[in-house]
Amino acid sequence: MMKLKALQSREIFKKKNHFFKKLVVSTFILIAVSSGAFFAWRAIDSNLNNGNSIINLKSKWKKYDYQQVYDISSAILYKSPFNITARTYNGYAAFFLAVSNSDVVQSLAFIDESINSLRIALQGAKFGSVSQIEYMLGKAYFYKNLQSSYYYYADLAVHYLLKSKKDGYKADDIPELLGLSYASLGMTMESISAFTEALLVSDDDMLLLSIAEQYHNVGQDNAAEQYLFRISQNCKDEQIILKSHLLMGNIYLERDQFDEAEKEFNFILEKNENSADSLYGLGVIYESRGDVIKARSEWRKALRIQNNHPLALKKMADYK
Repeated sequence: MMKLKALQSREIFKKKNHFFKKLVVSTFILIAVSSGAFFAWRAIDSNLNNGNSIINLKSKWKKYDYQQVYDISSAILYKSPFNITARTYNGYAAFFLAVSNSDVVQSLAFIDESINSLRIALQGAKFGSVSQIEYMLGKAYFYKNLQSSYYYYADLAVHYLLKSKKDGYKADDIPELLGLSYASLGMTMESISAFTEALLVSDDDMLLLSIAEQYHNVGQDNAAEQYLFRISQNCKDEQIILKSHLLMGNIYLERDQFDEAEKEFNFILEKNENSADSLYGLGVIYESRGDVIKARSEWRKALRIQNNHPLALKKMADYK
C-alpha cells in the first residue's frame, strides 16, 4: 500500500512538473509574440506618423503646415499618381503656397499644380467631398485670373463656384468671389447681385465700393452714390476712401459738375500727390474751362507717374 501511494505521488509530481514546464514555455512564447507585435506596431506607427503616409499628411494639414502637406502628398503621388486623398491635399496645399508666395512665377506654378491636382481629384472624389473640391477649384481659378494679364479664367472661377454652391457647399466668401469674377467678365448686373448677397454676410467697405463701381459702369450713378455715401460715413481705410472720392469725382466729371469734381480730385491729391487719375481729371476740368496749357500740364504730370495712362495719352495726342 505504501509503495502504491509513493508511486501515485511521484506520478502526480511528474504531471505537475510537466504542466508547469508547458506553462512556462507557453508564457514565454506569448510574451515573445506580444513583444514582437508591439515593437512591429511601434515601427509601423512611427513610419506612418513620420513618413510619407496619409495619416501623417492629415496630421500636418491639421497643423496648417502647407509645405509639409505639399511635400508628403507629392511623394505619395510620385508612387501613386491617382491617390485621390493625396491629390486633394496636394491641390489644397499648392493653393495656399501660391497665395502666400511673393514671387509671381513661383506663385503661378503652384496655382497651376493646384488646379491640375484638384481637377484629377474631382474625377474620383466621394460625394461628400465634391462640393469642397469644386469650391477650392473655383478659388484657384479666381486667383489665377488675378495673376494673369488677361481675364481668361474668370469664367472657370464662376463655373466651379456656382457648382460648389449648388452642391451644398457654404462659404462666406463665395458671393464676393463671384461678384469680382462677374465684374472681370463685364457681367455687371450679375456682379451687383453677387456683391449684394455678400453684404448680407459682411458689411465690408470694399464690397460697398465694388457695388458702387458696378452701378457706375451701367450708368446708374444715383445708386452708386448711395454706396459711396455709406463709405464716407464709416470707412477708416484711407485707400478705399481715396478710391471712393475718385469715383465720385468721375461721376461729377461726366455730369459736367466741374467744381464738385475739382474738390474731389484735390482732396485725393492732398493725400496722394501721385494719383495719376486725379491729375488727369483736373486736366479735363481745365480743358472744359478753355485753359489748354494748364490741362496739358496736368496730363503731363499724370504721364510722369503712369507713362501708359491711356486717357492722358489720348488727350496729349489730341492737342499736339
